[in-house]
Amino acid sequence: MRLRDPRDGIEIDDGIALWFPAPHSATGEDVAELQVHGGRAVIASLVRVLTRLGLRLAEPGEFSRRAFFNGKLDLLQAEAIADLVAAETEAQRRQARRQLDGELGALYGGWSQRLLRALAHLEAAIDFPDEDLPPAIEQEITAESAALADEIAGHLADERRGERLRDGIAVAIVGPPNAGKSTLLNRLAQREAAITSPLAGTTRDVIEVAIDLGGYPVILADTAGLRESGDLLEQEGLRRAVARAQAADLRLFVYDASRPQDAAGADAWPSRDTILVANKAELAPETAAPPHGFAISALSGAGIGELVGCLASRIGRDFDLAAPALTRERHRAALEETCAALARSLAAPFVELRAEDLRLAWRSLGRITGAADVEDLLDVIFADFCIGK
Repeated sequence: MRLRDPRDGIEIDDGIALWFPAPHSATGEDVAELQVHGGRAVIASLVRVLTRLGLRLAEPGEFSRRAFFNGKLDLLQAEAIADLVAAETEAQRRQARRQLDGELGALYGGWSQRLLRALAHLEAAIDFPDEDLPPAIEQEITAESAALADEIAGHLADERRGERLRDGIAVAIVGPPNAGKSTLLNRLAQREAAITSPLAGTTRDVIEVAIDLGGYPVILADTAGLRESGDLLEQEGLRRAVARAQAADLRLFVYDASRPQDAAGADAWPSRDTILVANKAELAPETAAPPHGFAISALSGAGIGELVGCLASRIGRDFDLAAPALTRERHRAALEETCAALARSLAAPFVELRAEDLRLAWRSLGRITGAADVEDLLDVIFADFCIGK
């Protein structure tokens, strides 16, 4: 169809108009969609005409917000849309897609239904003491409350893997000066992100680069060389390097292949999360790869493929979870409140107090999906969306 300015009849573009009647649209409302050529001038002309006709641009997240209010999405799915739009790696896309498909909502919804059933039975015991209710009802409610508390606690004990996958897995490059750490960072980032120099102490602060490593989001950090120094600036760089290495999910301890004795510095982080990397292998071809590590040349790229493959495999094993994963601090806080309320309920001396704590636990779960008490959260949640989502 031809799209024209109704004021003067001038043609704006050829396009397609689609009509989605309520309640079968994405938002549950009547929706019209115009498909046009995407040039800036075409879009600007259409926006001017539509604004003159009384329409306006959508606010960030407005369509998802309308879908939530009309029961097309719960809050978990709405947040998943924002995560899907922001996803930069395949692993982030998969995690957001699973949440959008309702896996996490189904898990929390099941817990909520079990809590509601236990609460209803307890309320019945309180309100109708003379009725012929099962004598073991309180024991059954106690057992169910304890089981739910254990399941939710197990879900929380995930080492924040879902959140780290969403935000980026931290990998720190550490080691002595002049080992080629910055060259390795540049090689992995495939650009000149860090300054390289034959002078020891060139890197004094932590340099971070976000990369896609085998489909996983990685925040790669180059750190100052580990050595004794009287220079105050270098001492601060050393402090930051150690702190970053300790906080990282994985560490690459890089040392000069011609100085195998330097590998002993990795003993400061004796764990499976530290990988030994003998760099500058071209200068010491007779040097073998370290046990459970790699011999590479960051300068020529030799051995980099094997190192990247190992990192991707390790990250995939630790972070690509089969079960629905927690992805936001908001969810974690609500689940922690739920666990605390369940614990109070199990310890409460009176049945009325037990019922009140079960009610608080149920409300905390409901806030995650938007089933209860979320009005004050909506502006914060949808403010992160891009316009038109």
